[in-house]
Amino acid sequence: MVATDIHAMTLEQFMESYSDDGPFEWIDGERIPVSPQVAHSGRVAFRLGRILSQYVEANRLGEVFAEVPFVKACEEHQNWVKGSRQPDLMFVRAERLAALAAVDPQWERKPLTIVPDLTVEVVSPTDRLGRVTHKIDLYIQDGVSEVWLVEPESQTVTITRSGSNLQTRIGARDIPSVGAMYCRDSCCL
Repeated sequence: MVATDIHAMTLEQFMESYSDDGPFEWIDGERIPVSPQVAHSGRVAFRLGRILSQYVEANRLGEVFAEVPFVKACEEHQNWVKGSRQPDLMFVRAERLAALAAVDPQWERKPLTIVPDLTVEVVSPTDRLGRVTHKIDLYIQDGVSEVWLVEPESQTVTITRSGSNLQTRIGARDIPSVGAMYCRDSCCL
């Protein structure tokens, strides 16, 4: 079967290329290498992931993933990838993971083939702000309900929600309570 989108590749081709060439995102038919983290931003991502994971697991809300790609499948050919993203962290609700497992028992052996409910990007000195901002727009276009942009240098988090033109900016000391608030109050859960 041939994909109708010239910017697509098979899931098998994606996985092989990802394995051979290292982490990348697939955007509009272009392979974009994933920028490496530095120690500080990696530590921030790990700590935030731990906070979110503890809350999500304690309340059986779903799963938090770190540095795992998710792929967008072509609508007419589910085994064809038309795009991929690799956020630093992402969250998927339990019922959505259960639905994925029901149709694909091997889902854990692949990149996620569903769009997450929440993505988190931790800005590293190796990131270009314009590219990160574009990535946030792409997450929202992909169907992600909420995106967090964590800026370790300014110790702030900017929250972008699907369907809203407003962004919320909070200080680092509020991140644990915002994580719990997101998991408790978000329309995604």
